[in-house]
Amino acid sequence: MRQAVDLLRRPWVQRGIRAAVAAGLAWQIALLLPPTLSDYAYYAPLGAVIAVHPTVADSVSAAWRTVAAMFLGFGLAVGVYELTRGVPNALTIALIVGIAVVVEQWRLLREQASWVSFAAVLMITVGTDDPASYVLRYGGLTLLGAAVGVAVTTLLFPPMLLTRAVEQLAVTRSLLAAHLEDVAVALRVGRVPSPADWDQRGEVLDAALDRLRRDEQQVERARRANPRAHRWQGRAGSIREQSRALDRVAVLIDDLTTLVVEFQPHRRGLDRVDDGTGWVLADALEGLAGVVRTPYHDGDDPDGRDAAIVAAVGALDRLTHLLRASEIPDDEGFFALGAVTVGVRRSLQALEAQVRHPQEA
Repeated sequence: MRQAVDLLRRPWVQRGIRAAVAAGLAWQIALLLPPTLSDYAYYAPLGAVIAVHPTVADSVSAAWRTVAAMFLGFGLAVGVYELTRGVPNALTIALIVGIAVVVEQWRLLREQASWVSFAAVLMITVGTDDPASYVLRYGGLTLLGAAVGVAVTTLLFPPMLLTRAVEQLAVTRSLLAAHLEDVAVALRVGRVPSPADWDQRGEVLDAALDRLRRDEQQVERARRANPRAHRWQGRAGSIREQSRALDRVAVLIDDLTTLVVEFQPHRRGLDRVDDGTGWVLADALEGLAGVVRTPYHDGDDPDGRDAAIVAAVGALDRLTHLLRASEIPDDEGFFALGAVTVGVRRSLQALEAQVRHPQEA
């Protein structure tokens, strides 16, 4: 039962159900129209499927842009056909398609632009005998179906696309934390990989961040004109905040990783201070990784996130003390270590990692 519920939450499953319902409804409604239209009822399900998209806003956008592109194509075909009656059909079709492709560059049509040339070719090949009737049948029934598709998307569990965004947040957190932990392990063993190796590892993280940004944008679009938006306002806002915080943290982590790999401050003379620099730096990165992995508090009582924050802040304090105690501030490794320290601190701030229950001395 739970698996069935989880399956129903998938955007592609919901879209499939909505498209099926919309197509069936559009067909039945079209059959109720006068024979001049009902004989061509199959155009209505086409419009319904065109208009069913993951969000209400996308459905409305696709519906009106598709219909507008169709009517542009119809009008273009009829106009060129009337002006070139003495020209061979091959040249007329070529001219229509060429002009249609130019019209498709209009940015307002977006992804639906290709319907201009499609509708123009349909008109010139099968609709020139009675253009007005063809436009009414094809364009009118497609518009009817699109309206049904928008209505079904709006009324039949319009998606907020939260599940996929939450899953991608978890994946991205895990990758960011693992990235930090890998750097920490490398520091402990004294074998930091080359910049090229880290670049390759970063590609996977970059791809995950790109997916997270797309999912977060989808959630924002899903809130528009969605009757369910008010019910999920808090959760959608939380996803947006977490996504943007992780994005900022990812940029900071990329910078500090580059500094560690390129300048290797733990090998530039700073180890004369007690407790090797590499180990102190590794502790700070592992502490940050622990906070990245635990985004929520369980309540007001101390929990795992509190423990992760205390560990991260303690490691950061030790790293800061090491910097202050160093006697070689003119070494470029010192400046790199200082920049890493600032990056860790700013990352904790972006994650709102504050000690809630200070331990008494």
